[in-house]
This record gives sequence, C-alpha cells and structure tokens, in this order.
Amino acid sequence: MKKIKFLSISLFVLLSVIAPAMAQEVNIGLYVLNLGKFDISTGSFTADFYLSMKCSQTCPQETFEFINGRAGTIDKIINKPKEKFYRIQANLNSPVDLKKFPFDTQKMQIIIEDKNNDIQELQYTSLEDESGIDDSIIFSGWNIDGWNAEAREHNYAVYNETFSQYVFNIEISRIVLNSFMKTFLPVIFILLIVLLSLILDPDKMPTRLTMAGSSLVAAVMFHVSISNQIPPVGYLTFADKFMILTYFILLLVFLIDIILIEFLELKKTKLVEKIHRSTEYSMLIAVPLLYILLFVFFT
Repeated sequence: MKKIKFLSISLFVLLSVIAPAMAQEVNIGLYVLNLGKFDISTGSFTADFYLSMKCSQTCPQETFEFINGRAGTIDKIINKPKEKFYRIQANLNSPVDLKKFPFDTQKMQIIIEDKNNDIQELQYTSLEDESGIDDSIIFSGWNIDGWNAEAREHNYAVYNETFSQYVFNIEISRIVLNSFMKTFLPVIFILLIVLLSLILDPDKMPTRLTMAGSSLVAAVMFHVSISNQIPPVGYLTFADKFMILTYFILLLVFLIDIILIEFLELKKTKLVEKIHRSTEYSMLIAVPLLYILLFVFFT
C-alpha cells in the first residue's frame, strides 16, 4: 500500500510539473480578401479576411479577440470540434512611422489573442499554407510588398500573465514616382527659377531679389501644405529635411544678392563681376549635388 501511495503521489507531482508544457496548440491561417483605406493620421484601416483555426484539442468557443481593434462582423462557416473557419470584417489600427515620408513604408497588422487562456493553456502557431493575400486586392496609393505571419508571446507585467499572440503583417509602401511628383517636383521648379535668376547680370538685382523672395514664400506655403498631409510628429520627416535644405539654398541666394548690392553701392564693380561669374553656374552644379547627397544618405 505504501508503495502504491508513493507511486500515486510521484505521478501527481510529475503531471503537475509537465502540465504547463501541455498547452493546447491552435494553428491559425489568415487569408486577406480586401483592405480598406489606410488612414495615415491614425494608422487605422479595415480588413476583410478568412480566419481558420485547427486545434490539437476541442477549439475554444470564440474566445479570441483582436488586440489592435475590433471585429465588425464574424460569420462562422465551419464549426467542428477541432476546426473553425470564419469570415471576419474588422476595424484595426497599426503604429505609423513617417520618418521617411513621402517614401515611407508601413506595416499593417492583424493581432489575435485569446481572452481567457494564457500561454500555459493555449499557444498559437502559424499555418503558412492557409495564409496569404488575395491577388485581386487594389490598394490605392500604396504598393503591397508582401506579408508574413508569426506567433509570439506577450507579457502583461502588471498582471504577471503571458498570452500567446498571432500576428499577421502586411507590408506596404508608397508609389515612388507619384510621391516624388506630388511632393518634390513643385519645389524643384521653384529652385530652378531661383538658380536661373543668378544668371541675370548684377544690374538686374531688383528682379533677382523679387524672384528669390517670391520663391521663398512659395516654398514656405508648399511646406505647410505637405505638413498638413500627415499628423504632428515629434521628429523630422524626409520631406522636412528636403525643405530645410531648400530654405538654406534660398537663404544663400539672398546673401549672394545682398552682397552684390552692397558692393555695387561701394562701386566695387570688379569684385561684383568676379562674384557674379563664380556663382552663376557653380550654384547650378552644387545645388543638385546637395540634393543627391540628401536622397542617398537620408532615404
């Protein structure tokens, strides 16, 4: 009897030790059918997708939830003890990174977690063969670069609990040509006008100053227009850096014109001619090089 009792206690202890490792495994596949507009100011979007769950034991009864949003509708298509299949429309949001705006890339996420069962009771795994994005999706203003899915652990330190999460990532990027044409082409024409004004002879200084002043006002107004396209952020975007360089160049042109006016008043015509000849074409070479360096090292 003592031996049987000892074996029973040993078995109980052994089971209690290995029980946490015997969490139910839920394989998740997610297939995106449609995506709604991505709001750059909030990171919100809508997604229409199929969600499949294949469980090692009896599947939990709709205890999953979307950590980064809420499901609008959930239609159950397959309802078997160890297999569930849904069509879901959800309103979601993801963090937005605008450091490289307007050439930024974003990651749209669908994050699923169980409401009740922590990682000791339930663990998600990715079902790659039943996941993907439908080829018919047209996402206006963006390129869909690809997707990936992963299962990860999320710890709630305040509750001392860890839950398993399934994360489906959709990587998108802006259409480069459209972004360049809409954001930088107008500024390039403004700069071109200012640089061409340097070719005018020094006796046309009032005209040169007028062109530079008008270009500065136009650049500021355009910068305001660009900034209104995105939410306030605590860092400089690439567009901001581009405009800062533009302001620096316009200021430099102003300084050249003012120096020439000052020397003209002092009757230093030879010095005026020398400065004019050294800047009228050299600026046309130096300025494009500065912008090339900006695009190479800051995009």
